[in-house]
Amino acid sequence: MPAPADLDSLLTLDDFEALAQRRFDPGVFAFVAAGAADEFTLRWNREAFNRVALRPKALDGFLNLNLRVDLVGRTFEHPVLLAPASRQRLVHPEGEAEAARGAAMAHTLFAVGGFTTTSIEEIRTAAPTVPLWFQIYPQLDQGVMLDTVRRAEAQGCQALCLTMDAPVPGARNRPARAGFTIPAHLPSPHSVRDRATLWSDLDWLRGATKLPIVVKGLLDRGDAVRAVTAGAAAIVVSNHGGRCLDTALASLDALPAMVEAVDGRVPVLVDGGIRRGTDVLKALALGARAVMIGRPYLYALGLFGAPGVKRVVDLLLMELSHAMALTGQLSVSAIDRGVVVPAPRY
Repeated sequence: MPAPADLDSLLTLDDFEALAQRRFDPGVFAFVAAGAADEFTLRWNREAFNRVALRPKALDGFLNLNLRVDLVGRTFEHPVLLAPASRQRLVHPEGEAEAARGAAMAHTLFAVGGFTTTSIEEIRTAAPTVPLWFQIYPQLDQGVMLDTVRRAEAQGCQALCLTMDAPVPGARNRPARAGFTIPAHLPSPHSVRDRATLWSDLDWLRGATKLPIVVKGLLDRGDAVRAVTAGAAAIVVSNHGGRCLDTALASLDALPAMVEAVDGRVPVLVDGGIRRGTDVLKALALGARAVMIGRPYLYALGLFGAPGVKRVVDLLLMELSHAMALTGQLSVSAIDRGVVVPAPRY
């Protein structure tokens, strides 16, 4: 693990990725970094932000910026949340427990991955006050799902994150070429339901718990409407980080239509490709209530543990604050589409 003094020398989220590529086991890095198949969607997630330009505007009083956001019945200090990501002991010996400590240090939410390598009880013990969501995948065995729900409830999780976009795994060619396989001691997916039954699982889950249900992994506006009609408390516009269906639409490109379809009835979140505070601002301007990050905090977790996770979030928030000041935005809640324009072709 790099020396803690090295942490302050990393100035961007891409710096963490570059260092992780040098320091991680090659197979583990390939597993974390890879997208599906030819990785078009992985690249498009990043490139979509470059097609959006910001409109600078003078602002008085930028020292009093308000980053707070209301989401699923809670107020968070800022709009950068940690997305669910499974098998975190691949990058750190304490896995999700250490990531939760980092989330607490960064004053943000930690969404526990559905195939966590650390129990929800251990995570809660490690970070007693951190806000938690728990990711749920539809399973053939609803008894498995119900046990997971009850344990999440018992540990004070604030919502369940039902993930709809991975009924089958994507073609992960990059880790296969690196010779990587999931170690036998880490959890593997249970048999998941086919996509035709996913909506019935949402109905079942609403009847099994009083926790809010965040539906993650939607890109189609019809799916967004259906999720809201079925009682979702929020949706996450996501293509699973480009890890399932290659050539799927970039998350940012899908976002405006999804926001329009939901029409303010529930909050819309987005993930995929966020590496700069300006990316966060663009997502908020296009209608997202908050953003979720995945790979960057995994790189930071593996390199520096909880302080690295905090550093990644802090960098995004510093850049977001600067971008808000330079575009005339005093509050996250007031950001609108007037901030952005299509990027010119230079």
